[in-house]
Amino acid sequence: MNLTERIAYIRGLAEGLKLDDNKDEVKVINAIIDLLEDMAYDVVDMESIVDDVCNQVDEIDGDLAEVEEEVYGWEEDDFYDDYDNDFDDEDDFDPFDDDEPYYEVTCPACNETTIVDEDALIEGELDCPYCGAEIEFDFSELKEDLDELDSLDEEDGEKK
Repeated sequence: MNLTERIAYIRGLAEGLKLDDNKDEVKVINAIIDLLEDMAYDVVDMESIVDDVCNQVDEIDGDLAEVEEEVYGWEEDDFYDDYDNDFDDEDDFDPFDDDEPYYEVTCPACNETTIVDEDALIEGELDCPYCGAEIEFDFSELKEDLDELDSLDEEDGEKK
């Protein structure tokens, strides 16, 4: 029995009692039954809308799968199979597992911290993924420090 049928059943029970419609209690009961009936029709309408939206999403998903296959040359199942094989055990998954070093960089504009690889540092700049501000890396002081260390090493080598 669906909602509207159940409400109709309750309405029938209330009418079968042959209650006096002039009493306040009966007015409240009838108002509650009317409210339940309105709510039941709204739920039925929403179920219909949700079904339509689900069907549209399924169609969009199918269209997207066709586009992905055309553009990338792989099917959706192929991607997930590869992904599942790469990361079967979540405990073993480490996005920074390769031997490449990663660095934390704080954006001067928004103070958010992001992780970058060495290539991003070598490029000298990147756009903050949070606010879009340009983050520049200045290694001139580091270069001076390294040059100074090299000169100290050379002096130590001459003394020996």
